[in-house]
Amino acid sequence: MPFTPTEIQAVAAAESAKITELSLHTADPGTTGANEATGGSYARVTTTVTATNGTGTSTQVTFNAPAGTFTHFGAWAGATFLGGDPLDAPVTINPAGQVKFTLTLPVTSS
Repeated sequence: MPFTPTEIQAVAAAESAKITELSLHTADPGTTGANEATGGSYARVTTTVTATNGTGTSTQVTFNAPAGTFTHFGAWAGATFLGGDPLDAPVTINPAGQVKFTLTLPVTSS
C-alpha cells in the first residue's frame, strides 16, 4: 500500500499516528507490514517524523540487513503498521551489509 504525498502529510501531522520506526521489505508490505526483512543483525530503525512547514524533511536511513534484495520500506507507529512505499530502485546486497536511502517527506503542518 504505497503512501501518497497526502497520506504522508496526514500520518506525519496526526497526533495519534506519529511514525516511530521504519522497516525494510523484500516485496510490497501490503496493509500489514508483510515481507519485512529478517535475519542477521536486521532491526527496524527508530525515527521521529513530525510535520514541518515547507517542503518537508530529508532523513538518511541506514539498515543493517541480511543478504538479499530489498524493494520497499514501511512506517510504523509502535506496533501499528501505517503503510509502505517502494524504494526508488531495488537494492541487492550480498553478503549481509547495510542498505541506505534518503527518505524525503513532503509534509506540511496545518
